[in-house]
Amino acid sequence: MIEGNILFSIIRILLYPIAPLYGAMVWLRNRMYDSGLFSSIRFSVPVISIGNLSTGGTGKTPHVEYLIRLLQYQYRVATMSRGYKRRTQGFLIAGTETDATRIGDEPMQYHLKYPYITVSVAEDRMTGIPALLQNRPHTDVVILDDAYQHRSVKPGLNILITDYSAPYYKDHILPFGNLRESRSASKRADVIIVSKCPDNMTRQQAEEMRQQLKPLPHQQVFFTGLHYNAPYQFFGSEPADIAGKHALLVCGIARPEPLESFIRKHAAGIHTLPYKDHHYFNQDDLEEMKTTLGNWKVENKIIVTTEKDATRLRLHADTLASWNVPIVIMPVEVHVLFGMGPQLDMIINGYIDRTMAENQEAFAGMGNYPPM
Repeated sequence: MIEGNILFSIIRILLYPIAPLYGAMVWLRNRMYDSGLFSSIRFSVPVISIGNLSTGGTGKTPHVEYLIRLLQYQYRVATMSRGYKRRTQGFLIAGTETDATRIGDEPMQYHLKYPYITVSVAEDRMTGIPALLQNRPHTDVVILDDAYQHRSVKPGLNILITDYSAPYYKDHILPFGNLRESRSASKRADVIIVSKCPDNMTRQQAEEMRQQLKPLPHQQVFFTGLHYNAPYQFFGSEPADIAGKHALLVCGIARPEPLESFIRKHAAGIHTLPYKDHHYFNQDDLEEMKTTLGNWKVENKIIVTTEKDATRLRLHADTLASWNVPIVIMPVEVHVLFGMGPQLDMIINGYIDRTMAENQEAFAGMGNYPPM
């Protein structure tokens, strides 16, 4: 692993001359949008975008779920994702026969956990949102997942997430670093969230980090941490327990370290089989899991995985069931530090309420009202 990291660092250094060229191309594209040469569409329905500047691993998915839980009982919520690595194209809405291959793992996770919202995918959000509203005309709010760079749509509320352990102000643009665009692109955000913060983070540490972020007057900064909820069974969804168990962690997520740390504290032992983010497991992977379990000479062995990975493992449910090995899913939620959750909720709800009220006034002025 150490040799691999060294090699990766060397490759990054060798690619450094390409970074300015890539950065110039991204800068030119943003200038085209900023100047109006490229058009951005703003929709009348409230649109909230959640995204980041880096290539992944900031925790967008649990933050999307935070919004879903906040809004689902008050508004008719729809999500729209690109559907990364799905085997379909174009606009789709999740249904009863949907699986991860059709809409992607993260949208499938939303669909399984929150069946009463509309989960959709589209590579092009500019055409995807009209298709969504045509199919679900009563939608109150659209949450765009990973759309910070999708500038053809202008969201009403733009939320930017950056990882506590790898904030964008310490990073560099691709391919030398992990940034999709320059740090200055953070100015487009209305809300900046520093994710995956330690629970013992002090207000002084948060303030020092806020100063490094250099928010503009209109930008609000929040700090969130991860909280692992009670695990549950892969088959049947009954409650599960990892205490006293030896956990084979099967995960294809960008940064598994927080989950590994949590399991290490609560289980009798842990062995990790890491895969690339969004990895679709194949027969060779299943054989690796089975062989690893067989070679691990301990008692009380279980498989532990994430909710996102579980959507892809379900494609092999019959094979996994034949092993007669407990498979446990570890759900994760975000919580807002320093008691600032109500303030964040107020910003989100306030934006939606204002936008809906403005739309009602506009329709009233035309002697017409939108459908409720």
